[in-house]
Amino acid sequence: MTLFDVARLRPDEVAVDDLERTRTWAGFADRSVRLARALRHGLGVEPGDAVAMVAGNRVEVLELSVAALLSGVWITPVNWHLTADEVAFILEDAGAKALFVDPAHGAMAAAAADAAGVTTRIAFGDELDALAASASDEPFPHDGPAGGSMFYTSGTTGRPKGVRRATRSTLGAQLGTVPAAGTALGLDGLGPHLVTGPLYHAAPIGFALMDMHNGAPLVVMPRWDETACLDLIDGRQVRNTHLVPTMFVRLLRLPDARREAFSGRSLHTVLHGAAPISPTVKQRMIDWWGPVLVEYWGASEGGVVTLVGAEEWMAHPGTVGRPIPNHEVFVADPDTGAVLPPGEVGTLWCRNLTVAGAHEQGEGDGLVFRYHNDEDKTQAAVRAPGTYTIGDLGYVDADGYVHLADRASHMIISGGVNIYPAEIEHVLIEHPAVRDAAVFGIPDDEWGESVKAAVELLPGAVPGPELAEALLAHVRERLAGFKVPRSVDFHDALPRHESGKLYVRRLRDPYWEGRARRI
Repeated sequence: MTLFDVARLRPDEVAVDDLERTRTWAGFADRSVRLARALRHGLGVEPGDAVAMVAGNRVEVLELSVAALLSGVWITPVNWHLTADEVAFILEDAGAKALFVDPAHGAMAAAAADAAGVTTRIAFGDELDALAASASDEPFPHDGPAGGSMFYTSGTTGRPKGVRRATRSTLGAQLGTVPAAGTALGLDGLGPHLVTGPLYHAAPIGFALMDMHNGAPLVVMPRWDETACLDLIDGRQVRNTHLVPTMFVRLLRLPDARREAFSGRSLHTVLHGAAPISPTVKQRMIDWWGPVLVEYWGASEGGVVTLVGAEEWMAHPGTVGRPIPNHEVFVADPDTGAVLPPGEVGTLWCRNLTVAGAHEQGEGDGLVFRYHNDEDKTQAAVRAPGTYTIGDLGYVDADGYVHLADRASHMIISGGVNIYPAEIEHVLIEHPAVRDAAVFGIPDDEWGESVKAAVELLPGAVPGPELAEALLAHVRERLAGFKVPRSVDFHDALPRHESGKLYVRRLRDPYWEGRARRI
């Protein structure tokens, strides 16, 4: 079953509600097909070409994503928090033939399009509506090519890169994989799905569309708000959703009375990932919401690779789970490439057995994904057909459970010892004065690098030497001495992406200006 089957069975029920606009199932399906036709015939965009959109969390983002899939076109949802220069880089790099724009971000998008030379621009609202209305509603043949979404990496360590994940050979084959993928993740379509994160990020829109193809109506939050999240879960009887660790932290810091008033009885699956999570934070969420949390590890590049439910996680604290069917994970030495035994930290490598098997049968190039316009980066991430890395460090234990250490680019080497910032960040964020925390390496003439902490405080906390010492003492009580930061910087707000990822280089690079860093 796909959303088009649901549209035939439940045409007049609400399929999407973004809290300002609604679409019925029949209306959503019709608009998606018409927009797909408009891409191909009204705008002259050919299969394999690229388009982009700059928009907030609106129903049109979902319709255009489905339209791109149907028409064989690659669509890039662009982070509207970026500057015009940053957006222009993405538009130019993607080779966008057209830009769809939410009027709320019209001025920035227009400046970016001018700089990138994108002349075909369609505004959400009357202009997009007219384009859809003028197009045919004739369904696309399933033996044609499938399109997809080309997300740009969040650029936490450099210029963002477009990721084109491998698709099946035909539209029909690609459509057929979506509902099954959702079911495997617990997105069974049996109740409303709450979208809490930005639709320009791969996880929120990807999981939402999986659940939608299984029959779940979508409730889309315009922006994150912890109180509104609780109200919507209970008020709309939400069954499935996706959150990131920073959202958990903010939910847990709501007043006791507000948390106690939350029922959450409708919840079935609460997926979370995108960033490491403190075991303490996760256990508190399980104690509050029950065993509905399902953690995944993966990336825009290869999708979900591992899964672990709450009860299994409590038996193996800290794990991100075991590989999903048709996937394997192993660890290799970052320098020699030698496969490491259980328990040893190294580079985590993923093997997609479906892609590898197809390559052995002469189908496909064996790549799970490509970095757009960067063949060197693509090949550097590949070890063998179906086998790739996203640069995470970690280990696999004797029972096959995967544990993350950190990103290779984040690791600190101080006096020849590897230090993983995520572990220290987890401890810092447990301090009652801390809202958010980042840890990174800065130059040290004696040790090579020393550990620096940057923290964002909760309202009422007073930055200064006394609090800095209290934070260091807090870490010292819980971790080995060599992991304790040498100093603390206080920030009004840390540069964190809405996906949960931190723009580490914005904090770290000023310290390394004029000096070479090992990574």
